[in-house]
Amino acid sequence: MTILNQERLSKALLIPFLTIALLWMNAAMAFADTETASTEKTIFPIPALSEEFKESPLPNVIVIATGGTLAGKAADETSFQNYKAGTYLMDDLIRQLPNKQKIADVTTYQFGNKGSGGYTIADLYDLSLSVDQALEVYDSVVVTTGTDTMEEIAYFLDLTVRSSKPVVITGAMRPWDVIGTDAPANLYNAIKLAGSKKTEYFGTVLMLNDVIHAARDVTKSNSHRMDTFETPMMGALGYIDENNIRIYRSNARALKAGTAEWATPFDLKTISKEDLPMVEIAYNYQAAGGGAIRGFVADGAKGIVTAGTGAGGISSQMSAAREEAIKQGVIFVTTTRTGSGTMYPGSNESIIAGDSLNPQHARIMLLLSLAFTSDKATVKDWFATYGTQDVKVVAPAAQ
Repeated sequence: MTILNQERLSKALLIPFLTIALLWMNAAMAFADTETASTEKTIFPIPALSEEFKESPLPNVIVIATGGTLAGKAADETSFQNYKAGTYLMDDLIRQLPNKQKIADVTTYQFGNKGSGGYTIADLYDLSLSVDQALEVYDSVVVTTGTDTMEEIAYFLDLTVRSSKPVVITGAMRPWDVIGTDAPANLYNAIKLAGSKKTEYFGTVLMLNDVIHAARDVTKSNSHRMDTFETPMMGALGYIDENNIRIYRSNARALKAGTAEWATPFDLKTISKEDLPMVEIAYNYQAAGGGAIRGFVADGAKGIVTAGTGAGGISSQMSAAREEAIKQGVIFVTTTRTGSGTMYPGSNESIIAGDSLNPQHARIMLLLSLAFTSDKATVKDWFATYGTQDVKVVAPAAQ
């Protein structure tokens, strides 16, 4: 072979090799960029604590606003139902709030401004991280949001916020600018409660109509009344009467204050939004069909909560659809549509007892569990511990 032919052959072999190497390098760089994008967390524009507030003897409270009825603008001063949620900015509302300087130094951060139902699970991921970022600086946080899905937002925060500082969620049943509105009073009392630090280590609590509830247990019970939020069976944590903040019972989480068991496994800084799976709720009723379950599975649901009749019962058609879904790897949680009551474990490892969680709370718990593990035994254990919140009192050792 001539020298010229050898050079031609060498070049012919080199070109494919360089092409493959270049493609490999581009793929590696793309993968690295993807890894960086999925692990980097957004830094939120939380206002810095002012020098004035640092020197003040009052607690510093930041109100993280997401909109809702509390920030709603009514058609006129007597239109209790005809209004646009999430219209006014929280900074403007705080300026209108009288006597706030008596209870706390207040800062605001406008996370969003719309109805609670307009937020996605990915939005709640960001909201939780913004709360934790704020608590690195501030003594406590008030989150304002719409009441429609407030209990779900509250429970998401309860399970994911890492700080033990007080987090109080509030809203209103009547918009800010109508006669008889509950919005300013709820905002004022939420700031007062947060600043008191009486719910430190309680996780997220919900406060409306002067009543304080644990996020895990509370539910909206009426479409219009201002006393809509209730805690079935267990009852409220306490209430506020002007300057008197009374806590009459503790939740199980508060009893774990200062221990490793206080924190949940759901540290959002270790996952990305893409890890949050689809989890749905299937409602049982007389002769209910299995189409809802089959449809959820076809849509890609990784978990399904059943809102059963009585002690969690579902129809034969739903049961058959559930068995097929289990074969495809879907995990189920049993709850009741009755409004209260406890579900207890059975023998099927793919059907988890929701304890006393209502369907919408159980969905949040299952969604977060599946974001962190696909192991059924682990999910079941988390429901039995962090989801159940059974009170255990240990007497101190004898001296």
